[in-house]
Amino acid sequence: MKLQGKVLNWNDDKGFGFVEPNGGGQRAFVHIKSFKYGSKRPINGDVIIYELVKESNNKFKAIEVQFASDAREANKRKKTYNKRSGSRAVTHIFTIAFCVVLVASTVIGKLPIIVIGLYVVMSIIAYIAYAIDKSSAQSGRWRTKESTLHLFALLGGWPGAFYAQQRLRHKSIKEEFQMGFKVTIFLNLIALIWLYTKSGSDFLRVVVMPLLDF
Repeated sequence: MKLQGKVLNWNDDKGFGFVEPNGGGQRAFVHIKSFKYGSKRPINGDVIIYELVKESNNKFKAIEVQFASDAREANKRKKTYNKRSGSRAVTHIFTIAFCVVLVASTVIGKLPIIVIGLYVVMSIIAYIAYAIDKSSAQSGRWRTKESTLHLFALLGGWPGAFYAQQRLRHKSIKEEFQMGFKVTIFLNLIALIWLYTKSGSDFLRVVVMPLLDF
């Protein structure tokens, strides 16, 4: 069972002291080697989380020691990671479903093949742009503007952009960028839905298809 207590009588030269649990209880010996690797040096008054064991001499010792502040930060990071993992899973499913609907719409004639071709080409361009920007970030070269990356996503490259974010681990954590990225997806979907309407269908038939015939 994990306990929380305060460090007392710490002797930093010898690397040991004692810990007294919050609310009172069994005082225990604590050694610097019992702290999680990489932790700072403790001082009197530090709040720690630990496990209590009874040694062969009937004295108690604190093991598996971690600073309470570090534990809170670790829990915060874990919650953030789980939240982002859940969001990525939803986006993965959404992206796959979108691609299936897009292909099906093309097969049944609801959309011309140029539409799916546009998504494929822009997704490839977006992926390459992310890869170049990731390489530039690592080597300190000139970066691609975030507005440019968003433009590629808006023009149909968002599936490739999303895949690049996950595959390359680039721009997938920055919250401000992700908010803008989601906006580009939303606007792109609005434009695609419009193509299913009569005015959108007329636009494809009157404007787009003659260009292909040319």
